[in-house]
Amino acid sequence: MIIRRIKNIAKQRGYVVYDDPYKLNIWGIRANSTTPNSFDDEIHVFTNIGTLQKPNWAYWVFQITTDPGTYWLSNPSNSKGTAILKPGQFVDTYKIDKHRGKYYALCQRLKKVTVIRDYDRDAVLDFYNGKEDLGWHGINIHRARKVGETYTVDRFSAGCQVFKNAADFQFFMKLCELHRKVHGNKFTYTLLDKRMEFRRSLKQITIASALVGLVFGGYFLIKND
Repeated sequence: MIIRRIKNIAKQRGYVVYDDPYKLNIWGIRANSTTPNSFDDEIHVFTNIGTLQKPNWAYWVFQITTDPGTYWLSNPSNSKGTAILKPGQFVDTYKIDKHRGKYYALCQRLKKVTVIRDYDRDAVLDFYNGKEDLGWHGINIHRARKVGETYTVDRFSAGCQVFKNAADFQFFMKLCELHRKVHGNKFTYTLLDKRMEFRRSLKQITIASALVGLVFGGYFLIKND
């Protein structure tokens, strides 16, 4: 089952998976591509809606970008270069707050994160040759346009994790609000840089989700573990 597979990956890497009811696990999956400006990554959100004794897992998958758009690659806002979030698990690093003072999102307010600085000002994502930079970079999880879908990243991400579909993001924030009511305003975000580890399991999710139906553009699945 997908949850067991995720737990195996987490164990191998020393990551945590939350079993507590309604405590969100938020995992970004970066695609195997160095071509920027497309929403070709995914965010997997899953939580136990049962009990610790009898877990019942809900699982959603949404389209996002985990990478900056070409505008910021060519015009970095930081002299060190454009930020690309380094894969890892960022425990209790995020909280619900206003993104750029405009609307509520998950914002990097509680701990520092490490980014890779892409400094060569071309339109190609450079994941491995840049310099690491630990700090308060404002790598938030937010949406692109206010309504509908966005098809090119452009200025919507200077390193943030950005939802393609506005309705998906609204639904995601409802899940975050439920988490906050039960567990407080602290969230963990995990970023993996290879979708290969999930490819086999994602087929199972897609098949099962087709039977349950599409929820706000994301896949919804409930399974007993």
